[in-house]
Amino acid sequence: MQIGFIGLGSMGSAMALNLVNAGHDVRAWNRSKVAQDSVPGVTLVEFAADAFQADAVFTMLSDDAAIREVILDAGLLESAQPGLTHVVTSTISVAFVRELELLHDEAGLGYVSAPVLGRPNVAASGQLNILAAGKADAIAAIEPLLAPLGKKVWKLGENPARANAAKLACNMMIAMAIEAMAEGVVLTESVGLDRADFFELILGTLFSGRAYESYSAQITERSFEPGFKAKLALKDMRLATEASNDIGRMLPMLEAVREGLGKAVSAGHGEKDWSIMADMTVRGRNSLASSENNSEKK
Repeated sequence: MQIGFIGLGSMGSAMALNLVNAGHDVRAWNRSKVAQDSVPGVTLVEFAADAFQADAVFTMLSDDAAIREVILDAGLLESAQPGLTHVVTSTISVAFVRELELLHDEAGLGYVSAPVLGRPNVAASGQLNILAAGKADAIAAIEPLLAPLGKKVWKLGENPARANAAKLACNMMIAMAIEAMAEGVVLTESVGLDRADFFELILGTLFSGRAYESYSAQITERSFEPGFKAKLALKDMRLATEASNDIGRMLPMLEAVREGLGKAVSAGHGEKDWSIMADMTVRGRNSLASSENNSEKK
């Protein structure tokens, strides 16, 4: 199939390459210049509109505003190839998904929400979990394209907002797990228990699972190279808060992790992995910020 792709960051590049390796003709556009040798086999096009002249187009942009600017404000839906199906893999707001669904219906285009679970290395290996929701015919049209991208497609029904709400809930719960482990370390290290020993205990008893395994390792090693940047995680917590506000509910744990991420970003850690919020909790958010400021002055 001829596939358009918009957004060649670390996730998008990996996904586009997997589509090429599966034998598809991929024509991609990115807001900033991309070196051709970084995406071998992908045809880089001059305009975002060119990517919409295809059988299907994938969008992996950072947020609502980016999609609105690149696609809606530029009128790409109106000029798209007839019959095209648009697959939005970004983590975006529930309210915006509903707007996108309506606009695609009006333009006579297919629309599928398909946010993904996994870091860039998982995307590169084609092992993403894909949360897909949309009309049955739209899902059927793009389902063969999802196979080289993920190990499983979770079909969540015909309402696209379901996929996005599920993705926000997943990220919210991971953030809560990170904060829970950090607060556990605060208590156990206060009596001299090494954090590695504490995590061995909880992973072997009460809290096994990928999120606990991967983020406990980062907290133990104090390694915060970005897999998922804190500034993007904060955006997702904001979107989850907006969704909860829309239904008239206040989620206390969500408020707590959003505050923690907000302080991490305000302290200058927005480009670090979102697990940096655990280090701030363990060391004391104010003391961490002041110690790093003092080291920068030296």
